Amino acid sequence: QVQFVESGGGLVQPGGSLRPSCAASGFTFSTYAMTWYRQVPGKEREMGAVIASVGGTTSYADSVKGRFTISRDKSKNTVYLQMNGLNPEDTAVYSCNAALGILVTTALFRSWGQGTQVTVSS
Repeated sequence: QVQFVESGGGLVQPGGSLRPSCAASGFTFSTYAMTWYRQVPGKEREMGAVIASVGGTTSYADSVKGRFTISRDKSKNTVYLQMNGLNPEDTAVYSCNAALGILVTTALFRSWGQGTQVTVSS
């Protein structure tokens, strides 16, 4: 059974940082690209960052490029998202899922975790 458990969100002031994590289980974590998505109420879920299964190649949405860094720890089946320079437009629920690759970031599994809320406000 595929599961994702996100944590590490919270309330932060503009310009601040957070590092949410996502623990994955139920599939061979090391063989899939992993993607962070974010969603605000009333809008489509959007891809924020993706990391390849091998080699560490990453890709980012233009809205987060230069501020966010995705990484993964295969020994822990966990993917991280270091978020710096946060602004109110980053407020969203952040979730992770597997993907086929860097160029095909559509979520691979139907299962989703509960996500972790990130709120950027002064």
